[in-house]
Amino acid sequence: MKLNQIILITALFSSPAFAHESHAPASAHAMTDAQAIEHNMKKLFDKPDAPLAVAPVTIEGDYAMAGWIQSGKGGRALLKKEKGQWSIQVCGGDGLKKASALSQTGMPIATAERLVAKVQTAEAKLSADQLKKLSMFDGIVKVEPAAHGAYGTNAAHPKH
Repeated sequence: MKLNQIILITALFSSPAFAHESHAPASAHAMTDAQAIEHNMKKLFDKPDAPLAVAPVTIEGDYAMAGWIQSGKGGRALLKKEKGQWSIQVCGGDGLKKASALSQTGMPIATAERLVAKVQTAEAKLSADQLKKLSMFDGIVKVEPAAHGAYGTNAAHPKH
């Protein structure tokens, strides 16, 4: 085996990406919910020619709202945590900043109101350009669990 191949294999097996997929102790790569949401959305939708930016991520109980921007466009994803896994429920734009819309997804209205307040606070820190991009997603689109496999596969991003 050539020295270059040995170095490459050593680097691969010692890289953080490989360690994440291995059976390393949970504490070695424990993430907050916000980090897990960002990591998993990027795992699904990030592309070399179209990197995905995920921010802000706002969490209220078992629900979260994640803003995303990709290729100059953006929107928001509403996620729900079930059995310890976050999955995208719907994607949308400004419509997802209304408690009444969130309650239509099955979210309790009190939770929806708290999440909306947290989203408004988090988004107040964004630039006007970022806010404009988060508003670009037209309508609200329900995301079927099989479409993203609860972060199990590299599915296509919902059309926006």
